[in-house]
Amino acid sequence: MTWLVKVSSFVLLYLHCASCDVIDAEVIDAVPADISTEPPVIFDKDRAGIESIKYDGAQLWRIAYSEQEYKNAVAELQKQFQVSMWNLQMTNITQPYVDMFVKSAMVDDARSFLENVRVPFDVVINDIQEAINNENPPLDDTDLWQNRNGHPMTWTSYHRLTDIFGYLDYLTKTFPDLCSQQEIGKSIQGRPLKVLRVSNGNPTNKAIWIDGGIHAREWISPAVVTFIIDSFAENWNEQSQDIQNIDWYFLPVMNVDGYEYSHTNDRLWRKNRRRNSVCTGVDLNRNYGYKWGGQGASRQPCAETFAGSSAFSEPETKAVRDFLVKSAANFKASLSFHSYGQYILYPWGYDRKVPPDHADLDAVGKEAAEAMKKVSGFHYTVGPAGSSLYPASGGSDDWAKGTMKFKYSYTVELRDTGRHGFMLPADQIISSGQETMAFMRVIAKAVSKA
Repeated sequence: MTWLVKVSSFVLLYLHCASCDVIDAEVIDAVPADISTEPPVIFDKDRAGIESIKYDGAQLWRIAYSEQEYKNAVAELQKQFQVSMWNLQMTNITQPYVDMFVKSAMVDDARSFLENVRVPFDVVINDIQEAINNENPPLDDTDLWQNRNGHPMTWTSYHRLTDIFGYLDYLTKTFPDLCSQQEIGKSIQGRPLKVLRVSNGNPTNKAIWIDGGIHAREWISPAVVTFIIDSFAENWNEQSQDIQNIDWYFLPVMNVDGYEYSHTNDRLWRKNRRRNSVCTGVDLNRNYGYKWGGQGASRQPCAETFAGSSAFSEPETKAVRDFLVKSAANFKASLSFHSYGQYILYPWGYDRKVPPDHADLDAVGKEAAEAMKKVSGFHYTVGPAGSSLYPASGGSDDWAKGTMKFKYSYTVELRDTGRHGFMLPADQIISSGQETMAFMRVIAKAVSKA
């Protein structure tokens, strides 16, 4: 199956996310330090044999965030006790809160600090390592034998890259008239970036781009993206005409190096695996070119939201940019799946502004949220990223909307709202996928009319 491309004499700019480590600019000094001028040191692979990081005794706290003095206390926590933000809930709730990850060595001092300044908080996860241990139980023999379908995927467990890539290979061999595959580039460590197209081949089809796994630790994202793929490929004739008359482009795991590293070395790793002068990794969801380097993105290489040395400095974001810019497909939408918080976010993320057609984005987002709630009962908050959460520049949804001019661009923050954090138990993959399929039906209908 041939994929048409258009030639461009030069290339453009980047997309967005929600769960990050930098809080509101009005609370925390957002002026970044200068980027190191030393060239990055790049290694082909992470060193083997390094003992994996353990999080025994580390905790997740839910801290009240409704008053300015509470916000000031959270900012001080970050400065003094090296805590990091996992999630922020500010809209459609009576008591705003922030979820903060606290290292085991800092638990006692951080607790004393909050008690002294009288800031309410709850311990959501008492032991992070225990949550990690319980998140992804190994498959038993029954599970393995029941899934002898020519591929290793189960959706009752989180899978490594080898399984995901093997599944994509299975689809292209089993459904050659429907599924085709293309390597659009390689990661900083040389792993392939694989895109699967699901299409009936109609030349008049509109197209939708879907990516997952931009942030390594958000395992539910690739799991849900592959669930959508499976629902389409295995049940294509049962899908609506709106779905069948769209070319679907899936990149299940964008941050392939970080994703593998989160399985082998550090479950809570977020960034890619570029070796910078002092610290490792760039936040790929701050590295796209639209409004790169602004609010909510750091110039400090050790920060979780480090935006890189320049826009599209990373091979992973470059590959996505080049593919979409050169593609002859008639793209109308971009969907980027993340976790957590249960949000459907649309541009702009770089500021608290909205695009001229924000009413359309809001209406489709709310229709999708309602459809998802009917399936599972889970509520998703809808709104512009910058004002629903906080400004975060250099994100994927902003680039898709601002540079590529896609009509619809969303970042979907999947389950949950904090009881499990990034360690969503694998037994919620299928139900998360089912509610997300409701989202897909709504966006397909909207794109068919665009």
